[in-house]
Amino acid sequence: MGERTATNNHHQHHHNAQVFDVSVNMAPHCGSKAVDDDGRPQRTGSVWTASAHIITAVIGSGVLSLAWAIGQLGWIAGPTVMLLFSFVIYYTSTLLADCYRSGDPLFGKRNYTYMDAVRSNLGGSKVKLCGMIQYMNIFGVAVGYTIASSISMMAIKRSNCFHKSDGKDPCHMSSNPYMIAFGVTQIFFSQIPDFDQIWWLSIVAAVMSFTYSSIGLGLGIAQTAALKGSLTGISIGAVTETQKIWRSFQALGDIAFAYSFSIILIEIQDTVKSPPSESKTMKKASLISTAVTTVFYMLCGCMGYAAFGDLAPGNLLTGFGFYNPFWLLDIANAAIVIHLVGAYQVYCQPLFAFVEKYAAAKWPDSAFVNRDINIKGFNVNMFRLVWRSVFVMITTLISMLLPFFNDVVGILGAFGFWPLTVYFPVEMYIAQKKIRRWSTRWVCLQMLSFACLVISVAAAAGSVAGVVLDLKVYRPFKTSY
Repeated sequence: MGERTATNNHHQHHHNAQVFDVSVNMAPHCGSKAVDDDGRPQRTGSVWTASAHIITAVIGSGVLSLAWAIGQLGWIAGPTVMLLFSFVIYYTSTLLADCYRSGDPLFGKRNYTYMDAVRSNLGGSKVKLCGMIQYMNIFGVAVGYTIASSISMMAIKRSNCFHKSDGKDPCHMSSNPYMIAFGVTQIFFSQIPDFDQIWWLSIVAAVMSFTYSSIGLGLGIAQTAALKGSLTGISIGAVTETQKIWRSFQALGDIAFAYSFSIILIEIQDTVKSPPSESKTMKKASLISTAVTTVFYMLCGCMGYAAFGDLAPGNLLTGFGFYNPFWLLDIANAAIVIHLVGAYQVYCQPLFAFVEKYAAAKWPDSAFVNRDINIKGFNVNMFRLVWRSVFVMITTLISMLLPFFNDVVGILGAFGFWPLTVYFPVEMYIAQKKIRRWSTRWVCLQMLSFACLVISVAAAAGSVAGVVLDLKVYRPFKTSY
């Protein structure tokens, strides 16, 4: 099937070239195959690399809070909400994939980033708004990942210490050294100048995420002998009625966060080769990756809930108590840390690139910003070195100040979900396909958008309520577990 579509497209592609006498130097015609139609090095990505990138970015630490989220919603609403989210996200990412090229799907002008797409389809103030939300969200993800990885590193340390003392020592420890360790690692990795040069990182990260999710799943199944949980989620009594409502809302935010990859969809699409047109490849990749993640999420979330019932922990692997086999939990937590190191980069690179481009445009004559210094074969740019290191330091500091994983995840999910995953893709699609106001299609798209907005607001409110509760018992920099 893949072969056939590829050849068809190839014919079409030649056909188009004859009819329109396309003046752009087409890669298939010219002697060197090194550049694409926009003069950039030829892209080599396929459906599989794109899916791997998405899965790496998506099956992040979001997985681990799913059992908790399902625990708030119960056996009926939990899985239903998850399916709904996956459908919405798949649908809107197909809309977004069409926005990679403006105009013609094969030869239109490429948009290299999410913001470029918004600029060429919507323009004006929306571009600034989009950029702000996208980059704030990325910043938030960086903080979230720092917290998550430190929790996992501590879990390893604690489970070993617990094991040594046969459970007599509660092993309380501070999370700060672990966050700092993560930060130092990230400063080092952040110096990799280009996103395309870290394809192997994505593969390593994808393997890791399967490792820990499968371990979480296996442990869930092992504990599941007694099926716990109820159809409507955590019972009122264990929590008050208002708390139940807030926590259900927060669960929505957690699930939204666990799925959001639209932030980096266009950036991933920019690594894909054509023909067939990039949007075709990307739609396939979105389908594959959304399907894989949904199956996975269902299993992890449902098994975790079945294992723990109302007591489902906010983070599956660290909340497992300290059961044997403790080495298995260590492997899982180590895999999370390795995965998060990779995922942090996958998310932050677009932000790094944006700031560097901005700086280069603003101070074109500054040697600090623009000059590369060669140190033992490595090109070092002073501005890049300083800015990326400072960025990592700031995210690390904030993580040390705000270490409540679940609520932070919920807020991020809520704020990023509607504008980036639903609103902009829908608006761009309407603009690009020139869909008439009040036509059936327009009304349906707007209804989808509005429904998602309501969910987002509810989730944000729930998470903020969660943070307010956390702050009551909080002392900065003193978080220990």
